[in-house]
Amino acid sequence: MKVGVFIDNTDSNAVSGGWFERRNPVSGEIVTTAAACTAEDVERAVQSCASAFKEWSKTGPNLRRAVLNKCADALDAKASEFMRLGAEETGGSGPWIGFNVMLGASILREAASMTTQIKGDIIPSDKPGTMAMAFRQPVGVLVGMAPWNAPVILAVRSFAMAIACGNAVVMKASEKCPGLHRLIGDAMAEGGLPPGVLNIITHSAEDAPEVVNALIDHPLTRRINFTGSTKVGQIIAERAAKHLKPCLLELGGKAPQIVLDDADIPAAVNAAIFGAFMNQGQICMSAEKIILLESIADEFADQFAKRAETLKVGRPNEKVHIASVVDRDTINHAAALIDDAVAKGGIVRSGGAPDEGTIMPATIVDHVTSDMAIYSEESFGPVTTIIRVKDVDEAVKVANDTEYGLTASVFSQNTCRAMEVAKQIHTGICHINGPTVGDEAQMPFGGTKRSGYGRFGGSAAIDEFTELRWITIEDPEQHYPI
Repeated sequence: MKVGVFIDNTDSNAVSGGWFERRNPVSGEIVTTAAACTAEDVERAVQSCASAFKEWSKTGPNLRRAVLNKCADALDAKASEFMRLGAEETGGSGPWIGFNVMLGASILREAASMTTQIKGDIIPSDKPGTMAMAFRQPVGVLVGMAPWNAPVILAVRSFAMAIACGNAVVMKASEKCPGLHRLIGDAMAEGGLPPGVLNIITHSAEDAPEVVNALIDHPLTRRINFTGSTKVGQIIAERAAKHLKPCLLELGGKAPQIVLDDADIPAAVNAAIFGAFMNQGQICMSAEKIILLESIADEFADQFAKRAETLKVGRPNEKVHIASVVDRDTINHAAALIDDAVAKGGIVRSGGAPDEGTIMPATIVDHVTSDMAIYSEESFGPVTTIIRVKDVDEAVKVANDTEYGLTASVFSQNTCRAMEVAKQIHTGICHINGPTVGDEAQMPFGGTKRSGYGRFGGSAAIDEFTELRWITIEDPEQHYPI
């Protein structure tokens, strides 16, 4: 598959004429050859968006709604194409990519519903004859940077609400799934989105710094949203700060699942299996710290390990629970964390890192302590930890003993008790008697600490993608003191 730059709803070569390849992480075969964009292509994309913004920002909310709903239908219609290409580019299973398409379409429909909810206020003024308004309006050209791990969900999220609010967006595709992200552009064009409202640029890994810097530095880009690692997010935020450009950042995580001594153990195990190993643990919300009160720790750990061993492992095109991770580096990182933990007293209850390849079984490391690297470092792979604690206070302390703060989970059959624990956990999201992994288009999604700031989803996202202005209508004959 060969894909060019998506500008003005058409396919073109990069200005440099360069190309790069994305290979299947399992077979090593070339899947996609994509345009290797540079700063010159950023200039083209931004200027196109700036032109489109003039008309799109004036488009009525119901027309924007209709267009976005048609785009959602077009995305749904390409589900099988997304599933095939997504599995080949990222190693994820077909059902996972299919779920991505479903939720991506839901995000578009939720954004469509928000077009008539961009509201302001009439504010009482002390000046006689004055009507004061808090007025929201679109910002201009925005930048969305999408990752590979939930490739359709997070790409669509990077632009859907921004476009619904009347902005135009340049989306930077991931070099690990350029074909998949480019395919989203085709769906949006088929749905009737006007040319230039969404432009998508692809780039090689080597050109990523140049492209990112050009997007942030461009005088016509007004706001940045990025989903990815904390390390890269910090670089983006620092560069944007030089231009006083606001950012919305959804970064790394080390999600804790606390299981209290009165929890429904089988239910908590089910949630941990899903939360830790869905998409091979390559989700920012993945449950990486299973925190157990000592009185139920052995029972839970035994059930958890037995369930993990039943998960079917195999190639992405097979019917499996665990498919391939995105590259061998992920396995190497997980292996180093596991080896360090074992050397310091950790016990591998299931799985383990393979000597070669990119397919790794569900792995559980028990008796993890704070002196082990796996206690604090994000693994972003199919490995999780069990940490045993003596009481609820220690459970909360361990849950908060991390630089991250995206999501968490608490299991207890006493809802009031669980709520008190949830309120003490320093995360943007917490689920009671549910897994750490969860997303709905209408929810305020985002984290705290080094998991980022700002919120995607629903009405909360309107604040991120509009400018709040104070506008007055006054008496021209008013009295002035001088």
